[in-house]
Amino acid sequence: MERKTANDYPQELLDLFHEYQHGEIDRRTFLNGIGKFAVGGLTVAAIFESLRPNYAWAQTIDPNDDEIKTGYETVKSPEGNGEIKGYFARPAKGTKHPAVLVIHENRGLNPYIEDVARRLAKAGYMAYAPDGLTSVGGYPGDEQKGAAAFREVDGRKMTEDFVASAMWLKKHPESTGKLGAVGFCFGGGMVNQLAVRLGKDLDAGVAFYGRQAGIDDVPKISAPLQFHYAGNDPRINEGIEAYEAALKKHNKDLESYMYEGKQHGFHNDTTPRYDEESAKQAWQRTLDFFKKHLK
Repeated sequence: MERKTANDYPQELLDLFHEYQHGEIDRRTFLNGIGKFAVGGLTVAAIFESLRPNYAWAQTIDPNDDEIKTGYETVKSPEGNGEIKGYFARPAKGTKHPAVLVIHENRGLNPYIEDVARRLAKAGYMAYAPDGLTSVGGYPGDEQKGAAAFREVDGRKMTEDFVASAMWLKKHPESTGKLGAVGFCFGGGMVNQLAVRLGKDLDAGVAFYGRQAGIDDVPKISAPLQFHYAGNDPRINEGIEAYEAALKKHNKDLESYMYEGKQHGFHNDTTPRYDEESAKQAWQRTLDFFKKHLK
């Protein structure tokens, strides 16, 4: 499939796709909405297919790379759904490594998120990417089915599953005890929530276009935080000013970056919303941030 970019689509179409991916409109409404863009021999089906994730593009680190070890681990979560399964990647050499929890978007543990975990392992971290869909059978291998399953999960229990995963990782025998978290979309919002929940147990958090934590909860945050936002993401961005003002008021350590003209999901290299330059810049800033606070 030819790789397209956000520049190949009208913003209105990208906004419709965003609403569909986040469950704000159903498939029929989405397909009806994109009908007017089906011109010049371009069909609705072709437009839809071009917007869907292509996971062949997501693999930047081979799962069999001899510098890392990968596999799946199940973590007990008595306060949540009982247990949660996740993808575990870490350096093949060495005995102790700083740890990073990797939190997916609102569609479960897909190949893109697994690759992010491997990228961190190549950078010297032990990374665990839990699947929030474990309680409903796990990521189903399809984005739309994953989004539908995501809406079936008990949100409170899923939060507890991520808390349990974070503490399992922090206390792992191969961990230095330093814990970071990085998340995207839903996962970015979860990083903010974990900063509140974990307090001093979290040493650094990086949120990509994630919903902000409640202003009243800001005093509970101890970890330095780094934020990456897309310019064309009004619903997430409307919460930035108040949140960052509260963080500064309480003398919290933060870095915040806005990628003007870019789309929500710009780091996800499986869809046309991906922006290579911004994604690489944001990822380097993420690695620098973790190096500073975890190594």
